[in-house]
Amino acid sequence: MALMITDECINCDVCEPECPNQAIYLGPEIYEIDPGKCTECVGHFDEPQCVQVCPVACIPVNPQHVETRETLWQKFQRLQAAKGQTAPAAPGAAAQG
Repeated sequence: MALMITDECINCDVCEPECPNQAIYLGPEIYEIDPGKCTECVGHFDEPQCVQVCPVACIPVNPQHVETRETLWQKFQRLQAAKGQTAPAAPGAAAQG
């Protein structure tokens, strides 16, 4: 479930630097979230950081991009691979060796 920023956004600039995937950017009028990059902070944090810092609570789940936690984890892994970084094993995954 990618998140989205609603038109209640006051352009306070606090969400953009909190996004570990750089999914948040300033659109024509308000900040926006790229659903292709948003993992709701899965792989980085327990909770979406943008939601935590937003002073007006304008960052709900985007109903156009409903994803399971597993799908968000897979997206996180793809984004890390694209950056040339090795993603950690999925939480709860048994160590292989």
